[in-house]
Amino acid sequence: MHQSTQLKVLFLVWLLAGSVAAQSTQPYATIGQIIRSDPKLNQLIPVDAKIDIIGAGFGHLEGPVWVKDSSGYLLVNDTKAQTTYKWSAAKGLSKFIEHNGYTGRLPYSEESGSNGMAINRQGQLIVCDHGDRRIAILPLRGKGGKRTLTDNFQGKRYNSPNDVVAHSNGSLYFSDPPYGLPLQQKDPTRETAVNGVYRLSPNGAVSLLIKDMTYPNGLAFAPTRATGSGNFLYVTQSDSLKPLIMAYPLLADGTLGKGRVFFDASSLPKLRPKEVLDGIKTDSDGNCWVAGPGGLLIISPGGKLLGRIDTGEVISNFAWGDDGTTLYIASSMFLCRIKTTVKGILSGE
Repeated sequence: MHQSTQLKVLFLVWLLAGSVAAQSTQPYATIGQIIRSDPKLNQLIPVDAKIDIIGAGFGHLEGPVWVKDSSGYLLVNDTKAQTTYKWSAAKGLSKFIEHNGYTGRLPYSEESGSNGMAINRQGQLIVCDHGDRRIAILPLRGKGGKRTLTDNFQGKRYNSPNDVVAHSNGSLYFSDPPYGLPLQQKDPTRETAVNGVYRLSPNGAVSLLIKDMTYPNGLAFAPTRATGSGNFLYVTQSDSLKPLIMAYPLLADGTLGKGRVFFDASSLPKLRPKEVLDGIKTDSDGNCWVAGPGGLLIISPGGKLLGRIDTGEVISNFAWGDDGTTLYIASSMFLCRIKTTVKGILSGE
């Protein structure tokens, strides 16, 4: 069956089954497969785990984040539709914010909506607004709209902040590749030649921490107890010619030490066009889960590939939710989920 036909069939199946599953006991439609390269993966993902489709028909999904409240819900961005969606097991899918990520005049880029998101220690939503080229904050409880936290470094506007992580000390770390600009690297509106990783400190000061990566993208902290040698910041490089995951020691003053290559994905087969290293998260055992060639890669703390989750579509990012053992996956037009045995690190923890 042709791939486009398969997608249409899956979408129809989802409409008939998955869309009503939140209100009934009818199961969701499933997709893809789990490739187990090492027996250790069985300790992280149940042997009978399935990849559920809980939403479909999107333009391009990015930046999912789990919001912990009385019941909990997922937020995820459609960067092409400039819409943030909300999903919960009780109520299913709904629009959370429309016209999100870009409030300027034309021309729009292909993905001008909001991208990466995180929850800070106060329970507020931190958003990478691609089109507005800023890091913004939005209260999730009470009144108040979105406001800018930072939109420039030393007077020069960012390219298009892509991913953000919140540290428990109040610092925010974010990557700034050019993917949200109409002409990306060659866009005439670029004001900085650096595709950097920045830190926004609790006092509002911004510092450029990494400036020698070609396309820094996904960010994640390594849990201290898992690494055994202090905390690290992992950074993915979404460069098809040099697909690397770098590990940077996180120093006491919030800056980063000398980076090292944690994982080189250049030998992995490229199953789909535009499939590069993207979002990254860690679990409580210190394993890295990374969107990349072949799907969602699971890599041990020692840098060994244990297997991958393959939806059949490009995976951009993902987030743990519920009690920490449900993984929500943004995979092109599909929003998916899978149960894990290991607990993931939730944003804001």
